[in-house]
Amino acid sequence: MGNVFEGFLSTPEVMEAFGDRAFVAAMLRFEAALANAQADAGVIPESAARSIADTCKVELFDAAKIVRESARAGSLSVPLVNSLKETVGLFNREASAWVHFGSVSQDVIDTAMALITRDVLVLIEADLHTCVNAILALAEQHLDTPMLARTLMQPASVTSFGLKCVNWAAPLVRGLRRLQAAKAGALKVQLGGGIGTLARMGNKGPQITAHMAEALGLGLPRAPWHTQRDEWIALACELGLMAGSLGKIAKDVSLLGQFEVGEVWERHEPGRGASSDMPHKNNPVASMAALAAAQRVPQRLAALLASMPHEHERALGGWQAELAEWSQLLMSVHASSKAMAQALPFLVVDTARMRSHIDAAARSVDKDSAKTWFDPALALGAGQLARDYLGALQRAE
Repeated sequence: MGNVFEGFLSTPEVMEAFGDRAFVAAMLRFEAALANAQADAGVIPESAARSIADTCKVELFDAAKIVRESARAGSLSVPLVNSLKETVGLFNREASAWVHFGSVSQDVIDTAMALITRDVLVLIEADLHTCVNAILALAEQHLDTPMLARTLMQPASVTSFGLKCVNWAAPLVRGLRRLQAAKAGALKVQLGGGIGTLARMGNKGPQITAHMAEALGLGLPRAPWHTQRDEWIALACELGLMAGSLGKIAKDVSLLGQFEVGEVWERHEPGRGASSDMPHKNNPVASMAALAAAQRVPQRLAALLASMPHEHERALGGWQAELAEWSQLLMSVHASSKAMAQALPFLVVDTARMRSHIDAAARSVDKDSAKTWFDPALALGAGQLARDYLGALQRAE
């Protein structure tokens, strides 16, 4: 996530979310919630839980050191738990024995991933709503605006720019709806103990899990999902589809913004999309970011899908690969959504240029063909279809 070529394909928000301090803080939230829930269920002493929860403050820990030591330990949680026990012991020696009681590395890390993913999804969804609203506003403004439809990269017939816009928006609206369902399935607390049976907590495991889910604002799973990755990866797939839908819009905008076409383009801003040598250029950098994400995300998804066959009750390598790919997936999707949310509300539309291309296409064929395929009045039919579609999308949004 930190190499020089990731700079314009990344976002500081997601880099921070998956940074040392933020991830350690999320793991500490798990440990505090675990201790409080276990005390409430009578599994550990209340005094121990208070000491543990009061110590779960990220500023008390060297997050960078914990991350460095994780390479040797094979897990982020091992140095974290060791450091937490040591720090708790400074204030309450007896309490340190109850730190992380009955839990395992995957419990704390999966739950931390769910917490951080939830926060990043808030950013992505906000961007997507901005994109949808901007596109629907354009659609409403240009319901009957004639423009050339193009198939196989060549002029085909007359459509309306409004219909093109609603065709951009529809997959985003559907994707947002599916994303909500996928989030409900995936963003759940993880607590299973050594082999997913919560054996060390006696019969209090379900009660403790429910308490933690409520405290952390996560969903309550029917059972530990250590090796049940279907709902988690389903969320990844929905994010991948969203990246593809944003890439489709970016592709069209970049093609329409070519100098030879000049029908729609990203607004020029000083220093944005500039060339190192040609001052007249206005490169579509938002579209570039979205297209780069659309090209990279499939590889992330492939790796995530390939990681699903976990061995027995705990994976060797597959889960670890999933963790590394997950942050990169969220990074790419947010880079795409953020870039398009910054560009789409300010697209420049040249309706005269659209009309000139229709006229040029009409002149390239005989009169009968021109009337059949390139009559600007054909935009009215497309506009009516756009009206019907637009109403449905506005209600869904």
